[in-house]
Amino acid sequence: MDKKQNTLYVGSLAKGLQILRTFDESATELSLGELVKRTGLEKSAVQRLANTLHIEGMLDKDPVTKRFRPSHAWLEMAYAYFWSNPLVRLAMPKLIELSHRLDATVNLAELSGDHVLYISRVPGRSSQFSSSIVGRRLPALSSAAGRAILSTFPKAERDVLINTWSVNALTPQTTLDKADITRSIEEAEHQGYALSQSQIILNQTGISAPIKGPDGRAFAAIQCSVSSQLWNSERIQTELLPYILETAHGIAPHVRAR
Repeated sequence: MDKKQNTLYVGSLAKGLQILRTFDESATELSLGELVKRTGLEKSAVQRLANTLHIEGMLDKDPVTKRFRPSHAWLEMAYAYFWSNPLVRLAMPKLIELSHRLDATVNLAELSGDHVLYISRVPGRSSQFSSSIVGRRLPALSSAAGRAILSTFPKAERDVLINTWSVNALTPQTTLDKADITRSIEEAEHQGYALSQSQIILNQTGISAPIKGPDGRAFAAIQCSVSSQLWNSERIQTELLPYILETAHGIAPHVRAR
């Protein structure tokens, strides 16, 4: 059923959420005109919705420039989410231990539509600010975490997802050929982990191990990224991979027990 044909669907609320989803790392402050352009909604509707969201505390509004930006309320919702997700609480001690051991940023990722979402991140000592912020979304077919999770799905389901999910060139070396992506995921299935090189960031290698449920299907993944110039395949295999696999395998039984 089309969501707009659902009798419980509230169109005005959906439009308000569309306003909120317009903000991201490339659009942290937006004017009314920019909100109109990015949402495609009528100016009068955007004006009412943005003003309501401001009054309700969901958007801050600069008194001089009149530009809108996310408010502290977003952090309060994120805080509630983290406490509601048992995986985050259970995994965090092991992520901290792994990050210290590898001296690298370690991510906990879940599928979110055709993307993976970093729901927890522990930065290494030399990590940049962007590597410490949760909520980053990456195309599942291009990321090591996405490929690791998909590698545990039944082949028929996996093939449908690979064929229907989109992939974009994030670097000059991003793999766009679905056959090549399929082979990479099949390789991850046989190996028990996924590797991706220069797919998201040029000269960066992603290493990811799936966190599997009792049925063998992954519901999350541990992911770590390193410089391809400093870490060759042999070094990754000996110095990183065993600990990443150990962490992923160590988290799964505790989540299953709940």
